[in-house]
Amino acid sequence: MERRLRIGLFIDTYFPMVDGVIMVVDNYARRLTKIADVTVFAPKVPEKEYDDSGLPYRVVRCKSIPLSFMDYALPMPDFDREFKRALKEADLDIVHIHSPATIGKMALNYAKKHHIPAIATMHSQYKQDFKRAVKAEWLAKAMTNRLMKFFDQCTECWAVNSEIARIFYEEYGYKELPKVMGNATDMLPLENTELSNKEIDEKYGIAPGEKVFLFVGRLNILKNILFIVDSLKIVKEHGVKFKMLFVGNGQDEEALREKIKEDGLEKEVVLCGRVMDRELMAKIYSRADLFLFPSLYDASSLVQVEAASQKTPTIFIEGAATSATVTNEVNGIIAPNSPLAYAKSIEKMVSDKEYYHRISEGAFRDLYRNWDKVTEDVYKQYVALL
Repeated sequence: MERRLRIGLFIDTYFPMVDGVIMVVDNYARRLTKIADVTVFAPKVPEKEYDDSGLPYRVVRCKSIPLSFMDYALPMPDFDREFKRALKEADLDIVHIHSPATIGKMALNYAKKHHIPAIATMHSQYKQDFKRAVKAEWLAKAMTNRLMKFFDQCTECWAVNSEIARIFYEEYGYKELPKVMGNATDMLPLENTELSNKEIDEKYGIAPGEKVFLFVGRLNILKNILFIVDSLKIVKEHGVKFKMLFVGNGQDEEALREKIKEDGLEKEVVLCGRVMDRELMAKIYSRADLFLFPSLYDASSLVQVEAASQKTPTIFIEGAATSATVTNEVNGIIAPNSPLAYAKSIEKMVSDKEYYHRISEGAFRDLYRNWDKVTEDVYKQYVALL
């Protein structure tokens, strides 16, 4: 094309909040802004001001209201004149929707009105969110059906892996099998791991050479964090010495603390809180022997790619969409869905050095992907649609 594309990325929550979808949008924007004019349309976070001037791309924020029963706020773009004016003046060539709620709906309406392509990425298993919120299968199904009408109106939809594509097509009723556009990481493999391991040991009270297990993400029961604790209780009972690091915060942090106390793991488990420093986060991944991710909720979490960047293999459970890119015992572990079976998988990984090394190398070889290559593919898809 003769001029730079004008790209709009739309998301219903943004910094200072941090989650996987936010990191996807940030990494898209950081790289695409080198070859295109990128604007991220996102809500303000009540009582948590964030300085967008430090970002290398433009951010336009709309008003939002806090939701007492959730960690997130509800964006109100329809009631924000300045936001609507900024969108109108952006004169976009293409919109890419990363959240199908209020801001996403405004993006779709904008695309229709201006006859430009609208892409939507399916980041989540939305029906699970609805079931937790409304506690009724029939209502969750009705809400999912309504959501699919939104996706059906988009020019094209992308799924984050082949299993999510299948779920949206076969179970949710999307009109066609979505394209797969996988996620990646900006994290680079560490070189001097001896020094970084020592730093992490001192920071979190880990004995030199002690086995370290890791979870990174929102502390939400949906992510099966209590399952991890139950599994580690068995591991401890079998005589394995370890430290377990939970990195993140969230609405179920207190429930996690209670579970840790109930299972007698106060000495083994460290709640690290949220870690924003990417260099420190790389060191934590590198120090960990295993990444424990038994979530049945997530679609395709960035954290499993980050772990692979440091040759830290992940243990999933059967039925997890997040394991769609994994071959069991080649580049990760897919354990049966029970704390005992999961514990046995942990124990085998830490006791068999050759087995562990083979899977560790496989994770790095097969699962580690850099955002530069992914966003190059994304840009090509934009141009093709135009």
